[in-house]
Amino acid sequence: MTKGKKITVNVDDCVDNCWRWLVQKGPAAIFVTVAVFALLVRAAVSLHPYSGAGHPPKFGDYEAQRHWMEITLNLPVREWYRNSTTNDLSYWGLDYPPVTAYQSFIHGLFLRFFHPDSVSLFSSRGHESYLGKLLMRWTVLSSDALIFFPAVIYFIIVYYNRHSKSHTTTSDTGWHTAMLLLNPCLILIDHGHFQYNCISLGLSTGAVAAILSGQNLFACVLYCLAINHKQMSIYFAPAFFSHLLGKSLKRKYPLLEVSKLGLVVLGTFAAVWWPYLYSVESILEVLSRLAPFERGIYEDYVANFWCASSTLIKWKKLFTTQSLKLLSLGATVLTCVPSMTQQIKSPSNKGFLYGLLNSSISFYLFSFQVHEKSILLPLLPASLLAVEEPFLFRWLMQFAMLSMFPLICRDGLIPAYLASFALLILIFYAPGQRRNEEINYYFSTRIMRLILCVLSFSLHIVYLVMRPPEKYPFLFEALIMNLCFSQFVLVALCTNFKQWMFKHVILELKEKKKKLN
Repeated sequence: MTKGKKITVNVDDCVDNCWRWLVQKGPAAIFVTVAVFALLVRAAVSLHPYSGAGHPPKFGDYEAQRHWMEITLNLPVREWYRNSTTNDLSYWGLDYPPVTAYQSFIHGLFLRFFHPDSVSLFSSRGHESYLGKLLMRWTVLSSDALIFFPAVIYFIIVYYNRHSKSHTTTSDTGWHTAMLLLNPCLILIDHGHFQYNCISLGLSTGAVAAILSGQNLFACVLYCLAINHKQMSIYFAPAFFSHLLGKSLKRKYPLLEVSKLGLVVLGTFAAVWWPYLYSVESILEVLSRLAPFERGIYEDYVANFWCASSTLIKWKKLFTTQSLKLLSLGATVLTCVPSMTQQIKSPSNKGFLYGLLNSSISFYLFSFQVHEKSILLPLLPASLLAVEEPFLFRWLMQFAMLSMFPLICRDGLIPAYLASFALLILIFYAPGQRRNEEINYYFSTRIMRLILCVLSFSLHIVYLVMRPPEKYPFLFEALIMNLCFSQFVLVALCTNFKQWMFKHVILELKEKKKKLN
């Protein structure tokens, strides 16, 4: 190659190559088979109970989603986030960004067409009927099929066409697709507990695939939509920001590249928030719903730093909410800095995937007001890296499932939990897969890993069959939380270390190429 020669990449050619690979290499049938099976599993889980079923007066997340549909259908858009006689925010008021509200409106139209009583303002509160449940479940299933599934296929096509072309096999792509589409935590939360995480996670996955294929502006649009569907998608923001900034700084006109990205981000946010941009007060009304600081730094028993350490340090009693906000912000930023620094200095696609895992797990461990369900965010990049890091993926998934077990028990989803977890293990260990299960020294000896697995299994049994002491009614939840927290910390240390080591591997490869030339 002549020194200084400019290389141009035609995006249309890249897309054509991806689809040519899809057709010629034969994974299309694998995708369809896995997708159909994954939909059947979701449908089976949706036959089980949902959050708050039969528990008045506020029921649970199912009722929250249904209530948002009736609110968005029956009130003007400017009233959706405003407390009034027709919109009592203390009864499941909207607390997600506008894309969730628009999604609720669309799904509400669907429900009103088939079953208007289920979304009738006031009279439908606590509505529970077989048809209503069927229609509500269908909205989640269709969202999964229309957003998350295409995003996963987009990622698989881009990832294997551009990065593993020389040694990939059809079984690799099929196995990886199954790991993404049969994530038991996502299936149990969305199709059991009842939520729409598949939309924000699907948009995030599409944004990752766009980054890997070099379509940075499209990635910005998709990721901004993800943030505006669920604000927890901001867990990935440090990775997107640092990677795109690092790439822009290496271009000929870095300021121009950063400006283009900034304009796309601002344009997407402006389009989404347009109905609320008529006044500062209106914007603040929405923002105040997205940051529930009044709930405290943690709720329930979530396996993050603040809750795990609360057995020794009573954070809520010793510090004001304002102080805790600053502490959590500082801790989150500090733990994200190493990963961000690496990507700004040496941006790479593989480093970006590790960065997504590192930033999301930092947010999970240290940010303000984390829920058990937020573990879905670190699980997404762990699933994207399942072929690269099968052991870390399996280990994180195992303890993510355990961390959600008390919630799953409250929802009456134990059979679905056991079945979906067993299915994932069976597919994970399917014969004929080439997986390099390299064990990092952070996870110590085989005996220690065996002890942790036995302890995890034992806690499941104990939680189901034993009653805690009256003096410590949440003893078992605390044990589960602290065990899971310790393993999440180990995963975070390991993946941060690997991201920085990956930088050195790239430098070594570049040096070898220079010597050969």
